[in-house]
Amino acid sequence: MKVLIVEDEVLLAMELESEIEAAGHEIVGMAADSKEALSLIDGADPEFAFVDIHLLDGPTGITVGQSLSLRGIPYVFVSGNVKRIPEDFAGALGAIEKPYTMNGLQNALSFIEGYVGGRKAELTPPPSLLLSPALMSDPSFSGKIAHTSMDRP
Repeated sequence: MKVLIVEDEVLLAMELESEIEAAGHEIVGMAADSKEALSLIDGADPEFAFVDIHLLDGPTGITVGQSLSLRGIPYVFVSGNVKRIPEDFAGALGAIEKPYTMNGLQNALSFIEGYVGGRKAELTPPPSLLLSPALMSDPSFSGKIAHTSMDRP
């Protein structure tokens, strides 16, 4: 996958970049604010994105996510405050709560890779990924959701 990272904390962005590349994916851009992210969405042609909610220019990650969704680009939020995510998840597949473990991130990335690759039927959502209401209601996952981390705090 060609992946966009929207994260204002440099060390977290670099850590995420390292894990994504280690999984065999290409980073097409990294943005720390919404203006830079929106520019990269238009110019870098990402296939997927990880988006923090609070960026250098404020809580603008939701707007970035909505822009991704309007363009049909799947994404997940990566946030320390999942309570700030709108009820409809602004079109996101789900969220990964900070702080996350490397194992949890890798499991979520494997799920995302399969989902984006069209292999929904063979996927089981990992506990590290808080699924959006749209994915929770997807019949492909019925009976496979055995954890409760999807309950909104």
